[in-house]
Amino acid sequence: MRARSGAGGAGGPAQGPAPAAAAAAGGGSGCVGGAGGCLGAARGGAALAAGAPGGDAGDDPSDQLEGPGAAENDPLHLKRRVGLFSGVALIVGTMIGSGIFVSPSGLIVRTGSVGASLVIWVSCGVLSLLGALAYAELGTMNTSSGAEYAYFMDAFGSLPAFLFSWVSTLVLKPSQLAIICLSFAQYAVEAFSSECEPPTLVVKVVAVLAIAVILLINCYSVTLATSVQNVFTTAKLGAVLIIICGGAYKLAEGNTQHLRDPFVGTKATFGNIATGFYTGLWAYDGWNNLNYVTEEIKNPSVNLPRSIGIGIPLVTFCYLLINISYLAVMSAAEMVESEAVAVTFGNRILGVMAWLMPLSVTVSTFGSANGTLFAAGRLCFAASREGHLLDILSYVHVRRYTPAPGLIFHSLIAVAMVMSGTIDSLIDFFSFTAWIFYGGSMLALLVMRKTKPHTPRPYKVPIIIPLIVLVISIYLIVAPIIDEPKIEYLYAATFIVAGLLFYVPFVHYGYVPAVMDTITVFLQLLLEVAPTQSMFD
Repeated sequence: MRARSGAGGAGGPAQGPAPAAAAAAGGGSGCVGGAGGCLGAARGGAALAAGAPGGDAGDDPSDQLEGPGAAENDPLHLKRRVGLFSGVALIVGTMIGSGIFVSPSGLIVRTGSVGASLVIWVSCGVLSLLGALAYAELGTMNTSSGAEYAYFMDAFGSLPAFLFSWVSTLVLKPSQLAIICLSFAQYAVEAFSSECEPPTLVVKVVAVLAIAVILLINCYSVTLATSVQNVFTTAKLGAVLIIICGGAYKLAEGNTQHLRDPFVGTKATFGNIATGFYTGLWAYDGWNNLNYVTEEIKNPSVNLPRSIGIGIPLVTFCYLLINISYLAVMSAAEMVESEAVAVTFGNRILGVMAWLMPLSVTVSTFGSANGTLFAAGRLCFAASREGHLLDILSYVHVRRYTPAPGLIFHSLIAVAMVMSGTIDSLIDFFSFTAWIFYGGSMLALLVMRKTKPHTPRPYKVPIIIPLIVLVISIYLIVAPIIDEPKIEYLYAATFIVAGLLFYVPFVHYGYVPAVMDTITVFLQLLLEVAPTQSMFD
């Protein structure tokens, strides 16, 4: 870890059209040598001031939103290769994972009725949309990669941003990837072991192989990763269409008995509504992933809010229709008893084509895992660029222009979580902790409306929206603790506070073990990566 210049990354928002102040950082070239010469680019080099136009050739030159850490004159930077379709695919492909196919019955258990569960499904979609619209303002104010990390740096300073990167990098993003890949492996293996439960070791090995394949895709090329996301998102929407059409056919036959008296048995308490939202919001998680890659979005002031406005309502509509389709084929009690609702649905309605449902789950989860890793690597990149994580995690491959070290780091932690076999309990931990930071982002937006009123805002959300999301976030954090305290909530709070033990010596005081320079150079040679901007001791 090293203190870095304020010029780069998430340290400040784009400041609008300002004169391009090219500042040579001086110092060494950053060449790490090797038998053929230098692996990359200078640590120094000129960088356009915030607000200077940039991006790939062919991008709209009028878009003044190039992140200060991705200036075109920098020898290495993340290129803008994510268009509108890819942006929608990243949102939809990440949000639609295994949850809606495997266990939508969790909401019925927690709410007690079909009607209440459907209301929460829609409410979760509306909440995700409101949160994402607020994020669209934040993302067009500061287009540095890293999402919440960048916004916390702007609004609150270094410590809250570090605590977010600490929790997200070590637990939230890797656990999300691990859970999704385990779901993928479970269904991929079950296709070949229909007579018995698949061996746990085999499932874990397949999950690890899935992580490895996704890592290779994301390290090889941003274009390949987004193409994979586009293809798998299209495929999973095809699976969604099969379920919706099957349900519509059964409803047309008059199978509406499970939808009558939908609110009978509803149980609503202060706490179980919040935990019901946890179940629903887990299926919606990923609504903010596009903000992690804003440095790579073409014309972000247009494509970021537009992708959100298309992607999240599409997911909400699909989730509502899928749940209604399930209820056209089976009762709420049967949904609760089923370990894989989509598979039960397929067995009852598709006949010899029932194999399409397990295939749909594997396709869906693979695409979701790909999008999760794609976004997670950018968080590592942004946080380490500010000196909050290891320097090597901010480096970019000299030919592929991908944040390979950050992607590898996240994948290794996810592999460890898969092999440990203890990640199921992390879902409540994940939701509880994530909404602490989502609420913090809403507060950051409100704070910057006061502290940075003149910062260019190409997209400006009505102030009531972040206020609503902030209030709901506080409710989602407090209600479960009051209603039914769990050890996971204590773990979450303890882990966040434990970040201070690392922040004080390694970030605040800038202590760097002597061996770190040697390790950094070794990894730089091994991975063929180089820094994207200047660094100062």
